[in-house]
Amino acid sequence: MTSPTSTPSEYVTLVSGDGFEFIIPRSTACVSGTIRRMLDPASKFSEAITGRCVLEDLSGTVLEKVCEYFCYNEKNKDQINVPDMDIPPELCLELLMAGDYLDA
Repeated sequence: MTSPTSTPSEYVTLVSGDGFEFIIPRSTACVSGTIRRMLDPASKFSEAITGRCVLEDLSGTVLEKVCEYFCYNEKNKDQINVPDMDIPPELCLELLMAGDYLDA
């Protein structure tokens, strides 16, 4: 754990409502406006200090796909004609709701 005056870790942990944890680069997680605000050192959120965001409303399956999207987005952000990610049809609605919640 870091103190408020130290440099934030390069990595953050995203935790699903059912307890699955995903460790991804901070810059990648900050694709999400919601997570970016949670991790902002100027905020009063505990997530900014711990680097751990618990997302109770997301299942592990959905959060895994969200993390995959964050990484895909980060990897391809400067590319043109990027192919669409493979999204299982049964997750589409949940992923749309997660995207809205996460401002991604």
